[in-house]
Amino acid sequence: MRSESLPFTVSVPSGVEQFDATLVEVSNGVSWLREAYETNTLELLRIPERRDDLAKAQEAAEALSKNTSVVAVLGIGGSSLGGQALADLVPFGSARAPKVIFFDNIDPVTFDAALKSLDLRTARFVAISKSGGTAEPLMQTLAAADAIDKAGGGKYIKYHFTVVTEPKPNPLRAFAESIGCAVLDHPTGVGGRYSVLTAVGMLPALLMGLDAEALRKGASDTLATVLSGADAKNVPAATGAALHHALARAGRLRETVLWSYADRLKTFGPWWRQLWAESLGKDGKGTTPVAALGPVDQHSQLQLFLDGPDDALYTMLSTDTAGIGPEIPLSRADALGLSYLSGKTMGDLVAAEARATAETLAKRGRPVRRIHAPKLDERTLGALMMHFMLETILMGRLMGVDPFDQPAVEEGKVLARKYLAGGA
Repeated sequence: MRSESLPFTVSVPSGVEQFDATLVEVSNGVSWLREAYETNTLELLRIPERRDDLAKAQEAAEALSKNTSVVAVLGIGGSSLGGQALADLVPFGSARAPKVIFFDNIDPVTFDAALKSLDLRTARFVAISKSGGTAEPLMQTLAAADAIDKAGGGKYIKYHFTVVTEPKPNPLRAFAESIGCAVLDHPTGVGGRYSVLTAVGMLPALLMGLDAEALRKGASDTLATVLSGADAKNVPAATGAALHHALARAGRLRETVLWSYADRLKTFGPWWRQLWAESLGKDGKGTTPVAALGPVDQHSQLQLFLDGPDDALYTMLSTDTAGIGPEIPLSRADALGLSYLSGKTMGDLVAAEARATAETLAKRGRPVRRIHAPKLDERTLGALMMHFMLETILMGRLMGVDPFDQPAVEEGKVLARKYLAGGA
C-alpha cells in the first residue's frame, strides 16, 4: 500500500519521562500490525481497500431512499456512534431527503413519541447489531415492526427494513428472513466499536449523501503510515500509544481528554470514548476517557483541567477556522468597548481560544498533544477514525490487555435477561 501524506498533523509534548523507551516497545506492536495485514488475520485492516461491500450498501441506500420521508437507524454503542459521528459532517439545516435519524439509547417515552410522530407509510428503518442478539436494537426493531403492522402496513413491511448483522443464525437475521427484507453482512472479524468503516457506518453515510470511498481513502492513508515500514516515531498512532503508556508508567494518567474544537467533531468524542473505554478498561487497568468540546467546555471543565489533579493527557483536535463565519462590524463592537472583536470573525475567536487553551494547559505543566486537520471532510474523518483505532490497539498491546473483547459487560446482560424473564 502506497504511503501518502495524512490530512492532519500531530505534535506531541517534549520531555515526557520514558517516552523514548516506550517508543521502542511500541515498535513491536507496529510490526504486529504489519504482519496482521499481510496475513489477513485482523480483518479491520483490510476494510479500507474493499469496494464490493460499498456497492451493496449503495444499492440498499437507494432502495431505502425511494418514496421515503425518514430513515431511522436503530442500534447501540458501536452500531450507532460511528454513524452519528459521520452525520456531524452533514451541513446544519441540510434539506437533503430522506432525513436520517439515530435511536441508540432506549427510552420508552422517547421511542414511543418518535413512533407516533413518524409517517409510518414512508418511514424506513435500518437495524444494526453485530451479534444480532443485543436486546436494545431488537426491542427497537420489534416495536417499529409492530407499529407498522398496526398502521396497516404489514403487507409491505419488508420494504421498511434493512438489517446489518453477522452472516450467521441470530435473532435479528431471523427477523429479517421472516419479513423478507434486505440484509447486509457485518464482518465477523470486526468488533462493533471498530465497525464504522464497514456497512455499519457506510450505509448511513451513503443515505446522508457522504462520500463513502473518501472515508475509506482517509483510513487507507492512516494505515499506510503503519504499512510503509516507517520507524515508530513517524507513525502517529504509535507515538500516541507510547505517549499514553509513558505517562501511565509515571503515574500521571488517570484520564485522557480528547478536546475537539468543531461541532463537526461533536460526536467524534463519544465515539472515541467508547472505543478507548471498552477496549482498554480491563484487569484493573485503563484510563478514563473524557470527551470535551471547545469552546463550550472552556466554561465547564477547564477549571478542573487547569487547577485539579495533574493526571491527564490532553489531545487538542482542531481545524482551520480563522476568517470563517460572521464578521463583527467595527462600529458596533467599538461602540460597546469590544475593540478586540472589531472586524473579527467567529472563526477567529475559535482559533484564538483553541490556541490559548492548549498553551495555558501546557504552561501549567499538563501534557498536551495537538492534532490539527486543516479541512474537515470525509477523507479527514476516515483518517482520524483509523488513527484512533490503531492507537487504541497499540495501547492495548503495550498494556498487555486484549483490545478486542469486553468480558465484563456480559454479566449485566445476563442479569437483565433474567430479570425480564421474572427471575429474582
